[in-house]
Amino acid sequence: TMPKEPAVLRQNILDTTAAILACGIDPKKCFLFRQSLVPEHAELAWILGCLTNVPRLLRLPQWKMKRASQKSEGTVGLLTYPVLQAADILLYKSTRVPVGEDQVLHLELAQDIAQHFNKKYGEFFPVPKAILSKL
Repeated sequence: TMPKEPAVLRQNILDTTAAILACGIDPKKCFLFRQSLVPEHAELAWILGCLTNVPRLLRLPQWKMKRASQKSEGTVGLLTYPVLQAADILLYKSTRVPVGEDQVLHLELAQDIAQHFNKKYGEFFPVPKAILSKL
């Protein structure tokens, strides 16, 4: 949600890809792709954002904490990031999502959005369940 220099962003993408491969992810057994090249993520985020109310997003603790740390009123990108995260989950009809404790509320938002969408338009998205990581 913070602007990056294009060269830094490109290097970060390469570094992240290298880290994923170094962790043992086998690209012959799983799909590895750059999410920003899939326009459906942003398209679904727009649709889901039209179903999500602003007061709900303003109550998320991550919004409050990050906004305070940025010493500003916050950006639209920061506010709507949880909706993009929901789109990332729902686009692939995920049923189980590994999350840390700090992301449980974001996953609950994704669950609520899926349920709201399904109620309005018919059963389409499975309601994802959390797999909590234990550190």
